[in-house]
Amino acid sequence: MGKLTNKIAVITGGTSGIGLATAQRFIEEGAHVFIMGRRRNELDAAVALLGPQATGIQGDVAKLADLDRLYEAVKRTKGRIDALFANAGLGEVVPSPSITEEHFNRTFDVNVKGALFTVLKAIPLLADGASVILTGSIASVKGLPGFAVYSASKAAIRSFARTWTVELKDRKIRTNVISPGTIDTPILAPMPKAVIDQIVAGIPMGRVGTPDEIAKAALFLASDDSSFVTGIELFVDGGTAQV
Repeated sequence: MGKLTNKIAVITGGTSGIGLATAQRFIEEGAHVFIMGRRRNELDAAVALLGPQATGIQGDVAKLADLDRLYEAVKRTKGRIDALFANAGLGEVVPSPSITEEHFNRTFDVNVKGALFTVLKAIPLLADGASVILTGSIASVKGLPGFAVYSASKAAIRSFARTWTVELKDRKIRTNVISPGTIDTPILAPMPKAVIDQIVAGIPMGRVGTPDEIAKAALFLASDDSSFVTGIELFVDGGTAQV
């Protein structure tokens, strides 16, 4: 028996990096996983990799009609959600003097509005005792140059988790945040080695993390292993935000 046998999971931003690694973990533990991503080619490739226990829905979390299509598919085929991982997000390095309204709107549309309505629109389908997991970031508690808007958006995610912990408690629905540090995802690919070396120098464990290390934390929060855990922010960051 896997830790998620016969469970239904939904993962946004599920076509690469942390989302894809988490989908793989969830499926290995017995879940059927719905993944959502914006790009059709990446979505099709992810579903092919994940196999028959995965269903792909193309969409953008910032577009509420796309979220409606996602949940209509879940309702029609499975009828409920046991684990929801609101993982989709974006981050851009923009120093404060260069912040534009477009940058602000783009970031908050995906990271804040997208996460908000990913959860709110799922509530009618969430099973009693379901787990809601939100992707935060160490940026919400660290002063990182160039990340003013991104950091603020992730602080909002932490606030959502506190509110939903108390609002959904009567249905025993748990809400928690995973806040990754620097993770080896495609976002790092274009960065010069000197920049990555500088980042690593600030990580107590002396290396960047892997998507699967975040996926393992998500599995913990999605499963009954965390049955008495709700409202927390779990930092998976090699100690970066802790010292």
